[in-house]
Amino acid sequence: MPILSNPADPTPGKPLVTVIGESLVDIIDDPHRGTAGRQAHPGGSPLNVAVGTARLGLPTTLVTHYDDDALGLMVDQHLQSNGVSRIRGGTSPTSTATATLGQDGAARYAFDITWDFNGASLPALAAVEASAHVHTGSIATMLQPGNHATLALVEAAQAGATVSYDPNCRPSISPGVAAARRQAEVFVAASDIVKASDEDLAWLYPDRTPDESLTAWLELGPGLVALTRGAHGPVLLNRQGRVELPGEAIDVVDTVGAGDSFMAALISGLAQLDVLGAPGRERLRSLASGDLRALAVYANRAAAITCSRPGANPPSSGEVDPITAPGSSGWGALA
Repeated sequence: MPILSNPADPTPGKPLVTVIGESLVDIIDDPHRGTAGRQAHPGGSPLNVAVGTARLGLPTTLVTHYDDDALGLMVDQHLQSNGVSRIRGGTSPTSTATATLGQDGAARYAFDITWDFNGASLPALAAVEASAHVHTGSIATMLQPGNHATLALVEAAQAGATVSYDPNCRPSISPGVAAARRQAEVFVAASDIVKASDEDLAWLYPDRTPDESLTAWLELGPGLVALTRGAHGPVLLNRQGRVELPGEAIDVVDTVGAGDSFMAALISGLAQLDVLGAPGRERLRSLASGDLRALAVYANRAAAITCSRPGANPPSSGEVDPITAPGSSGWGALA
């Protein structure tokens, strides 16, 4: 497969972001509606985060895999239309996740997913070394053989960039909970910012409370950990304190992509607070409660907007008020 790499022109004052991870196509198949019941949409947690950061004004590159097939063209057009630069490798067909609906509406899932960006290692390395922030998560950190290359890129990025991680667990295609737990902790220890859902933590650590798991992760090395709890709202925790917000009262259409929108907005908010990049790592660890609350409000709003409309459709910068906190650098007001 050829490598497609078209880096975006950097926007003055805004940090470069590289996201590493899977692109796939979500296929919903309702055989009771005939051809009208089959829909396909680009997806994958890292792809959704990359679209989210790009829409929030951050120049973003996605290191990923998809083929030159019809589904891959759909993915490529989606990324291109949202201003996301692409670096891709691997030789397998574009990955899919198919949900077949029964008469009662219940879904039966089938996955055809590979994660490998072989052939794109050098441009991927150049991208992470030029970035102020690198994000990864989900299948890309669990599925062989690409998970080893993902970790290598994260480690290479650490000298100049901050790193974020979202396990976004997929139990049905994970190597088993014990192996997934070990792998997740490797990436937690390599990251500065970690976000997880309450469902992730319940699967990874069934014998611990969410707060116990967050505290344990913080002790592995990150400067900031975040928990999303659906309608119950988020929790942000660092070594200076803990902030908890209720969920926003909205009319929910669906929750597809809400956690990815939260993650993208968390990255954008931290950029506005001028703590992305290796020079800001220590300040990230000491963010005061006012900054943590402003971050939580910003990311919570982005997730709520996504829940108010169908599918993984994150907000643009014009739909979310920029961060207003004592530590804000102010670039968000220009987005």
